[in-house]
Amino acid sequence: MAKGTGTVYVCQKCGHQERKWLGKCPECGEWSSFVEERARVAPKGDAGRGGLRLRQTQPVAYGDIESQDDVRTSSGIDEFDRVLGGGIVPGSLVLIGGEPGIGKSTLVAQVADKLSAQGLKVLYVSGEESERQIKMRGERLGLTAANLYLLPETNLESIFDEIERAAPGAVIVDSIQTVFSQKIESAPGSVSQVREAAGQFLLLAKNRGVPVFLIGHVTKEGAIAGPKALEHIVDTVLYFEGERHHNHRIIRAAKNRFGAANELGIFEMTGAGLKPVANPSEMFLDGRPENVSGSVVAACMEGTRPVLVEVQALVSESKFNYPVRNAQGFNTNRVGLLLAVLGKRVGLERLLSADVFLNIAGGIDVDEPAADLGVVAAIVSSYRNKTVEPRTVVFGEVGLTGEVRGAMQAQVRAREAQALGFKKLVMPAANTEGLQRLLGLRVVGVRSVEEALDELF
Repeated sequence: MAKGTGTVYVCQKCGHQERKWLGKCPECGEWSSFVEERARVAPKGDAGRGGLRLRQTQPVAYGDIESQDDVRTSSGIDEFDRVLGGGIVPGSLVLIGGEPGIGKSTLVAQVADKLSAQGLKVLYVSGEESERQIKMRGERLGLTAANLYLLPETNLESIFDEIERAAPGAVIVDSIQTVFSQKIESAPGSVSQVREAAGQFLLLAKNRGVPVFLIGHVTKEGAIAGPKALEHIVDTVLYFEGERHHNHRIIRAAKNRFGAANELGIFEMTGAGLKPVANPSEMFLDGRPENVSGSVVAACMEGTRPVLVEVQALVSESKFNYPVRNAQGFNTNRVGLLLAVLGKRVGLERLLSADVFLNIAGGIDVDEPAADLGVVAAIVSSYRNKTVEPRTVVFGEVGLTGEVRGAMQAQVRAREAQALGFKKLVMPAANTEGLQRLLGLRVVGVRSVEEALDELF
């Protein structure tokens, strides 16, 4: 890297630096991602960064460190606490990303209102909206927020000066891509600015024990904009998901140092803001047609929560040489693999030349292998034009030899099916131990796809 006050070229995808411009980044392979930025020299001495003086640290014996499991602060929203691992940990740095307009600012405004109601002083730093715009949103959501303070500012040094003066109990930054430091001569949102701003807020969170929430923009591919180091710096990465044509929103933990990753929180978007959904299975199965071919209920796990979803399939004769494979909410390559298993192991060769359309109703994405048996059952149901008994739930991973392999947390899935009134559960035989005593639920263990299809049809 160049020294002094020269310039370097920085990849806006991964942060890799070069002395000269390159068309393709040798680190991440991105094309036309290098932007010229001025190189800077780290300041000398022990001056505080971002307006805060750093504390002197010394090694501490592991046994002398107090546990923090009992000091989590509830956000006041049960679904948000679930995704965070049980509440807000003091000194945590949380990054929330999602598509524009999906509800990120609405969620953090509601969290700020709940924290304010607990007597916690909250500083809301807005780089994209004025205080009047935030006030309008708050009035629409019915927020009171007596201890919420709004700061429309993008200068990092000014933000930290205000934090030093006000000493808030929680900080919200909307969004991290709009914050810039005067010490770096590059545009806001560049790799250097985002990395510097995130590093400063990390020091704030760890040195002061203040929870900090960062809202992040996403790229057209759905990843959080900025260097990948941004996701490494923070403690928790939350992705806001949801279809614009559905009322529900899903917040998923992609990384969590204080709880389970891939945990899921489900909200319903209403005129009064985001409302937690206590039973997502009922929501995803609402309006499900009965006695229709191509519809099967599958039991999935999202983090530590069981969710029953409807798998819909449509198989039709192809008019072209290359049959269509289309899947919404499920991996298309996995659909092709399961079709090959059906053609080779079950004798349904005609499926390989048919058009297959698959949909997970409700707009949720399912990526766990235990959903395989539900997908297979839905495809065969549509292909044979035979219905599956409406009160039946299936789950299990399908192997390349046609076997049905065991799945994790089978008891949790079974109890969810029992709680919602289902009468029959088709599942891997390896997981049936201890489940025969569930009242009102007939448990059938299968070892192969053929056994499962014989049982269902």
